[in-house]
Amino acid sequence: MISMTLLGLLGLLVLFILLALRMPVALSMLGVGFIGTVVANANQFINVGMASGEAWARGWTIAYSNLSGETFEAASNLNLLVIPMFVLMGSLAGVSGMSKDLFAAAYSWMGHFRGGLASATIAACAGFAALSGSSLASAVTMGRVALPEMKRYKYSDSLATGSVAAGGTLGFLIPPSGGMIIYAVLTEQSIGRLFMAGVFPGIILTLLFIAAIYLVVARKPEAGPCGKISGWEERWASLGRASPILGVVLVTIGGMYTGFFTPVEASAVGAFFTLIVALWRRSLTPKAVRDVIIQTMNATGTVFLIIIGAFVFIPFMSLTGLPADLVTILTSLPIGDLGVLMVIILAYMFLGMFLESMAMLVLTIPVVIPIAIGLDWDLIWFGIIVVIVLEMGMISPPVGINVFIVKSIAPEVPMSQIFRGIWPFWFAMAAMIGLLILFPQIALFLPQTIVGG
Repeated sequence: MISMTLLGLLGLLVLFILLALRMPVALSMLGVGFIGTVVANANQFINVGMASGEAWARGWTIAYSNLSGETFEAASNLNLLVIPMFVLMGSLAGVSGMSKDLFAAAYSWMGHFRGGLASATIAACAGFAALSGSSLASAVTMGRVALPEMKRYKYSDSLATGSVAAGGTLGFLIPPSGGMIIYAVLTEQSIGRLFMAGVFPGIILTLLFIAAIYLVVARKPEAGPCGKISGWEERWASLGRASPILGVVLVTIGGMYTGFFTPVEASAVGAFFTLIVALWRRSLTPKAVRDVIIQTMNATGTVFLIIIGAFVFIPFMSLTGLPADLVTILTSLPIGDLGVLMVIILAYMFLGMFLESMAMLVLTIPVVIPIAIGLDWDLIWFGIIVVIVLEMGMISPPVGINVFIVKSIAPEVPMSQIFRGIWPFWFAMAAMIGLLILFPQIALFLPQTIVGG
């Protein structure tokens, strides 16, 4: 019979072929994990002398039991309630106009600087990310608001679209991040600690993005002309209109940090307060309610199916022993811990050129986490690095999903212009990874001081 390591490699190969054929990642993992579990168990039983027919029958029985058990475990995990709650919060924020108020506030304070509109877009994306937890939602929402303004002030297409595409990736890092929730569930880490670990890196990366814009307009001033100067009264008024979104963020994040809320409770509180704001603004028309419900159900169903697929695929990979073999190979290389980390980062960068970030996360966790544990890395710190590398993949050619989102909003801008605009932000993300390697406390300070930790 086939060796278990070779079976694991074949499973990965089949999985990548299915993804290349545009099969949904959740169904691909589910299918490969299920069939792989059948073959792996049958193979083991035959190797210990069991008759072939009985071995295959037991293989199917174990696979079906694993499928039902893992599906129930994923669907009944109370920690995953944060997903529909935070998705609901982001959807309500979009229909209530909170996103427009956030951009208007950032614009009134920053728009009069050279490149200020692009910087305001980054700041607004960061703020909206703290509500939606989604990079796609941040890019779509802020792109529709910011791109027409930047076009009106004759910003270069590359800077305008690049800032929207890059700003949207902050939704994957700044809590509540959907990517962090999946990472936490798959690695059995605390969702609250991961959220706290993303706060300082999210703020610093936002500032690095703004610094990248400053460097672009310093070299090419016509790329980001100055906007109109807002008076102090207008600035404070815009900040007042944006105060509901800032209040919700402070309540949810502050409640988790102080230990007053668990992440699940914080998500429910945030969704409730956002609902109150939407009702107060009278923005919940029957159509808006229908759109919010459908968006929330679609996003939640997609994420849960991905998690179920991962829960079936990961045990198959563990059964083959492939992750353990990779740990042995990498830890025996004379390159040290930093060298192994760079190999992992480079592998993520390469995969990011072809795979969507969520798919890449669930596919690689079974392989890279045993390596991280074997080298005694802090999994919270490592998770933040993984999330930032995944962000880089969102804007990397040829399959940067945020680039295609921006293209759908600005169809008149050539793809080459959009990709040209993302590079300053890509290098800003690389700089952020360097900072996390040099100063791990950037990510670990808040998790280590969180109440109850």
